[in-house]
Amino acid sequence: MIRLLHFADAHIDMANYGRHDPQSGLPVRVLDFLKSLDAIVDAAIAEKVDLVIFAGDAYKDRSPAPTFQREWGKRIMRLSQAGIPTILLVGNHDLSPAIGRAHAIQEFETLNVPQVRVISKPQLLGPQDLGGLPVQVIGLPWVSRSGLMAALDSDADDSAEIYTQLETRLTQLFEEYLEKADPSLPLILTAHASVQGAVYGGERMVMLGNDLVLSGSMVKNPKLDYVALGHIHKPQNLNGPGPYRKDKTPYSHPPVIYPGSIERVDFGEVADDKFFVIAEIEKGKTTVHWRKLAGVRPFVDKFVRVQSGEKLTERLIAALPEADKMSGAIVRLVIEYPRDLEKLLDESALREHARSALEFHLVKRPQIDSRVRLLADQSIAALTSLELLDIYWKSLHLDDAETGQLQALARQVLSDAGPEY
Repeated sequence: MIRLLHFADAHIDMANYGRHDPQSGLPVRVLDFLKSLDAIVDAAIAEKVDLVIFAGDAYKDRSPAPTFQREWGKRIMRLSQAGIPTILLVGNHDLSPAIGRAHAIQEFETLNVPQVRVISKPQLLGPQDLGGLPVQVIGLPWVSRSGLMAALDSDADDSAEIYTQLETRLTQLFEEYLEKADPSLPLILTAHASVQGAVYGGERMVMLGNDLVLSGSMVKNPKLDYVALGHIHKPQNLNGPGPYRKDKTPYSHPPVIYPGSIERVDFGEVADDKFFVIAEIEKGKTTVHWRKLAGVRPFVDKFVRVQSGEKLTERLIAALPEADKMSGAIVRLVIEYPRDLEKLLDESALREHARSALEFHLVKRPQIDSRVRLLADQSIAALTSLELLDIYWKSLHLDDAETGQLQALARQVLSDAGPEY
């Protein structure tokens, strides 16, 4: 039996909220992520796991500051010094889009750190690569668009076509690795990618045609004994009950696991608990243990729509938790209201009520009655979809830069949808 610890999406340099800690000089939010990372490393060492797989995205971008590289390196070196074979998979946030540029965790590959194996290109690892462990690992890191086009010698312009070629090639590689694998040893697949049927967390950005998607049938192949995924921040098992199950229904084989990010990244993850996974893997049988991370920074997200100014401040304060329950939290209050109530909003009273929070965001959305007016010689039927959208954006009183971005995104969506649109 192999005891595996699997985690992903550390993003340890996320400092989008809060202040700096006066003692360490690090952002408080970075300390939150490092606290979770410490708990994971502590568990790996204390429970004497046989193998650690990190399924990608150590940082929020591919050019981390040296200070954050130092903090990440300290934790990985602890695993190395404990003699635990550790696999670091390169994710999309770790990878430069330019061919030949180093990825964010390159130093572990360059320096050949003992017990640490970086997977920066698809490969099959066997016992000889993992310190003699009786296990095999198929690694599928994130592949950039430029790297793919170079590898495939492709000059395709269409994003969907490019990613279809990538998915086809990776499927072929996967099948080749299955053929090469020793059928008597447990086989693990680790990939940094989206999988058909996965539920995205709120952190997902719109990147149409710019995401690698693996098929459900591929990751659920019965020859696999565990699938360690990264990229999606919402914890889930795509082949059985996930971490929030209340029954004792057994997992289907193989478990296909996104452990999720190790800390809340933004308000899209306000309701998500955070986990890492310890799996006991045998050939044809795997037991999964979801380990909930303690002390994750709370997020509070409230939305209020008001129509009248009567006792407005009191109603807004009532929509928020009690002051002591917001202690240390990151709080957002979104208010939608008629513009003529603007002068009645007492922002200072709201901030005073939320003073115990680490950070308080007040998002004001004044509403304006807008009517879309066409020119005298225009009719809706004669306008294209993009022309209608342009009129709609103007009715929302958006600035020119935002309108331009929205129009560019709409143009891409319509282009991908086909000529009939």
